[in-house]
Amino acid sequence: ESILSQIRSFEYSQKNAVLVPAAALGVGGMLLYWLRSGRKLKTIDMGDGWWGSGERPLKGKEDESIRPFKIETSDKEIEDLHRRLDNFRFTPHVEGAAFHYGFNSSYLQKVVAYWRNQFDWRKQVEVLNKYPHFHTTIEGIDIHFIHVKPSYVPHGRAVQPLLMVHGWPGSFYEFYKIIPLLTEPARHGLNEGDVVFEVICPSIPGYGFSEASHQKGFDSIATARIFHKLMNRLGFKEYYLQGGDWGSRITTNMAQMLPQSVKGLHLNCVFIGKQGLGRLISIMLGAYVPWLVGLSREDARRFYPFMENNVYYVLRESGYLHIQGTKPDTAGCGLNDSPVGLAAYILEKFSTWTDKSFLHKDDGGLESKYSLDELLTNVMIYWVTSSIVSSMRYYKENLSKDPTLNAYSRYGIYVPTGIAAFPQELLHTPRVWAKDVYKNIITYSYMPRGGHFAAFEEPKLLAQDIMQFVRKVEQL
Repeated sequence: ESILSQIRSFEYSQKNAVLVPAAALGVGGMLLYWLRSGRKLKTIDMGDGWWGSGERPLKGKEDESIRPFKIETSDKEIEDLHRRLDNFRFTPHVEGAAFHYGFNSSYLQKVVAYWRNQFDWRKQVEVLNKYPHFHTTIEGIDIHFIHVKPSYVPHGRAVQPLLMVHGWPGSFYEFYKIIPLLTEPARHGLNEGDVVFEVICPSIPGYGFSEASHQKGFDSIATARIFHKLMNRLGFKEYYLQGGDWGSRITTNMAQMLPQSVKGLHLNCVFIGKQGLGRLISIMLGAYVPWLVGLSREDARRFYPFMENNVYYVLRESGYLHIQGTKPDTAGCGLNDSPVGLAAYILEKFSTWTDKSFLHKDDGGLESKYSLDELLTNVMIYWVTSSIVSSMRYYKENLSKDPTLNAYSRYGIYVPTGIAAFPQELLHTPRVWAKDVYKNIITYSYMPRGGHFAAFEEPKLLAQDIMQFVRKVEQL
């Protein structure tokens, strides 16, 4: 009986040796399936839309052709601009104003004189046309984009498609200095392994040469869906995304909508609007023991003093946002009628959003980072297309539905994510906060210099960070 008992005990232990791991494997598999299923369920519904004039046609398929497009100008257009510049009504600024009251009017006189007498719009049109431009109709409106392919691809190198999305008050032109660094890195001293890109830069509908929506409700979700359709129309099934400002929200929505199509998401601007007692405690403790709440020394240096960097500064810089989020057409009609007003409104953002200290300079520090030709070319894209009003409406369409811009944060982003944190960005988002939404951060870089318009201001730094991120993703 003793021998039989030992045999039975051995058999029982042998069964356990098989059954326990099998059960664990089964439970683990079910848990993994549940997690994956949960992730799949928490995606933004792609849906569909119609933004053309009138009601959507009941019959007939949309023209999906991709049509070459060329920017053009005329004597009439330039003469009208010059006439309006000649009629500029100057308002003297108060002494010592610098940029504290907005755009300094004495410096504005200099900008207007340069614009009227030296700026060559025909020459800048040639610069804009150096990359291939296209139009295609999606959901009833014409979408403008540039598509730049590498002129030479070394043997064995894979070309990665990269969609780059601008924000306000920028344009596709912001990317003109970074495009050659990404499409021909070796020629520009960026030997980053086997990473070479073909770059697609669309204009957000209502900005520049992309047609504005004729219907109410056109927001970042609609934009994300349209840009996915654009990439699909170009023949891409998987692609990388990059964005700042509105481009950050649009590309984030794209990753939340079709994560299976997004190989990686790179952002140079992250806004996390999470509130609550936990965040408040984190902010309070972070001032004294940052390590306790997951903040690095650099996070603390950029983040504190809290009230000065995150409350007073934001209040001072966000007046435009309230106007554009409520009554964009009222302010916009004046800007659309006056090139000087348009330039002052747009270029003031290129001053303080590039460097907070530029507020104290009489010239807003504008020419320390950009040339007047570059700045005025961006303004001209808004002027010749009469798109300032429709670009401002984008704030109302988004903020009226989602006042805190936080409604979609419950849709976690699980695609590989890279974040380039520039020190002069409007708000600093520590990695530990970004992880609330971006669950798979592959790279997080504290950039040494630069502000809100990263691709325009520091193209080489941004290009290097994008390449570093993509190289790591490709090695996963």
